[in-house]
Amino acid sequence: MSSTTTTATTTSSAKPQTSSFRTVKDINQIDIPRGETRSTLSFYQPPADGSKPHNYVEAPPEGQPQRNFGAEDHEVAINDIRGREAEFDMNVNGFGVLSGVESAETEFRDDEQIKNVYYPEVEKVLLDNVPGAKRVFIFDHTVRRSDPDAKRAPVNRAHIDQTTRSAIQRVDYHMGDEAEELLKGRYRLINVWRPINGPVVHKPLAYADSRTVPDSDIVPVEHRYPHRTGETAGVKYTDKGKWYYWSGMKNDERILLQCYDSKDHARTPHTAFDDPRTQDDWPGRESIEVRTLVFG
Repeated sequence: MSSTTTTATTTSSAKPQTSSFRTVKDINQIDIPRGETRSTLSFYQPPADGSKPHNYVEAPPEGQPQRNFGAEDHEVAINDIRGREAEFDMNVNGFGVLSGVESAETEFRDDEQIKNVYYPEVEKVLLDNVPGAKRVFIFDHTVRRSDPDAKRAPVNRAHIDQTTRSAIQRVDYHMGDEAEELLKGRYRLINVWRPINGPVVHKPLAYADSRTVPDSDIVPVEHRYPHRTGETAGVKYTDKGKWYYWSGMKNDERILLQCYDSKDHARTPHTAFDDPRTQDDWPGRESIEVRTLVFG
C-alpha cells in the first residue's frame, strides 16, 4: 500500500512560523525542508475539576466552554518518511501512504462537486489499496485552509477522530438495517488525507506509530453535536511516542489514517504542527480529509 520515491534531503534555515503570513513567490522557488525536525506538539490534559472531557462541535450552550479539557505542550522529534514510504503499513503502524493518485477535482470549494467527483475517487483508492476491503461508505469530509477567514483551519492538537464506542455508533447511525450484520465482520474507519495546494511547506501533518502510544494514553472525549453525542480521543504525551511526517507532500499523494480497526485495533494519533524551518512568507497549507467506513 505504499510506494517508494527517492528525494534529496535538504534543509532551509528560517525564522519560526508566525500566526500570520503572506501569499508568496512561486512554490517552485522554495527549498522544501526535508529530514527530521523537532516541533512542540499539543497533548491532552484532563479537566481540572475531574469531570468527563467534552468538546462542542458547534457553539456551546451559554455559559459552557467550547471544550472543558486543557493542553500541555511537549517538544518531540518528527521523522520524515520521504524515501522510506515502503517501511510503513496501515495495519501495523496505523498509517500508510500512496503516490501517483490523480484526481479530476482541483478546486475543492463546492461540497456537492466534492461529493460527486472526489468521493468516487476516494472509494476506488480504498477498494484498490486496502486488503480485504469490499465496501466503502463515505460519511463526511473537511476542507482546511490556513486562512483567518477559512471555515476550518489545521488542528494543532494530538487527537484520534474515533474510538471503539463512536466507531460502533457510526456504523449504527449510517448503515441502518444493515448495521447489525456489518458489525459482525471487520470494519474500519479510515481517513484519506491529501493537500490541495501542495507541495506542503506550512503546517504539515504529523502522525504517530500506533504501536508506540499505549491505550492508557488515549482518552475518550465526548464530541457533542446539536442532535447527538459522538466520541473522539485526546492523546496524552508519552516519551515512547514515535512521530512522523511526509515532507513536501504533493497533490497526487495520499495518507491513509486508520482511526479504528475492529480486527487489529491500530489507530493513529495525528496533528498539524509548526515546522521551525517554515518561513512566514510561505503559502499556507490547504488540505482535505475524507472520513470513511470500510467493511471487509
